[in-house]
Amino acid sequence: MRNLNLRSVDLNLLPALDALLRLRHVTRAAEEVGLSQPAMSHMLGRLRQVLGDELLVRARSGLALTARAEEIAPRVAAVLNAARTIYRPPIFDIAKVRRVFHVVGCDLHSVLFGPPLMARIRAEAPGIELSIENYSRNVFRRLEDGSIDLVFADMQTPLPPGAVSTVIGEDRYALVMREKHPAATKKWTVAEYANWDSAIVSIFGDGQTDVDAKLAKAGVVRRVGLTTPHFMASLAAVSATDMIANTSEIFALRFAKAFRLLVRDAPFPEIHFSSTVIGSALRMNDPVLRWLCTLIKEVSESVRSKVRQGR
Repeated sequence: MRNLNLRSVDLNLLPALDALLRLRHVTRAAEEVGLSQPAMSHMLGRLRQVLGDELLVRARSGLALTARAEEIAPRVAAVLNAARTIYRPPIFDIAKVRRVFHVVGCDLHSVLFGPPLMARIRAEAPGIELSIENYSRNVFRRLEDGSIDLVFADMQTPLPPGAVSTVIGEDRYALVMREKHPAATKKWTVAEYANWDSAIVSIFGDGQTDVDAKLAKAGVVRRVGLTTPHFMASLAAVSATDMIANTSEIFALRFAKAFRLLVRDAPFPEIHFSSTVIGSALRMNDPVLRWLCTLIKEVSESVRSKVRQGR
């Protein structure tokens, strides 16, 4: 028996066929499908011709199904239901999801956003486990192959092919020093950077930051006293020395009191940046991953708002 070539079949007939077989009434079937009564009568004629069966015949109580119609009715309904599920947005109960998500970030993200993020996850989706992992040179290859799900970044991070980013909040660079720093009362200029050692955060361990590029434009090379991959370590070092740091204003403000720090405006332009999370465009169709991405954005915005309000 040869397979039927679907290109030779008018699949637009199926909704009308389903309505006719269920309702056994031409007018009501026409109303359900959105056709006029004459158009549905014409559709019934086409169906009878295509299927080689009367399908609906007059009986004492109205229209009745033929034996062929009785046979195919449940299969027609099943085909249409299966087709609808293809176009219907996936429905899921986040409270019942069991997943492990791998997110690349640093201590800024895990310390600043981790506690409120996990509080929301435990309350809303206790079956979800979050693994925050270190940055690496192959981070975007890992994103592509699915071994990680999201990457914390900023808007300046070049997106690889097949990746998308979601802005989760606005931030800027701030100048940080201890409360009793010798230059605490000075009006800082870019040139002042040359007088003090800096504690810098280098995620990839190469000692390069975009702050150095900004200083270089002004002909200033800063002295480095500490290079660390950890934002918290840079604040701790600054609090105990005369070193300075340029870091996320939100992060510095959040822990300024604990470390007895002064948080000042950095004396160079273009100090604002957008924080983002990067994901694979292909896997962002996953509704659970989209839920997590939205949750991260909500938590990030809430944390930033509270920090700016001094809470």
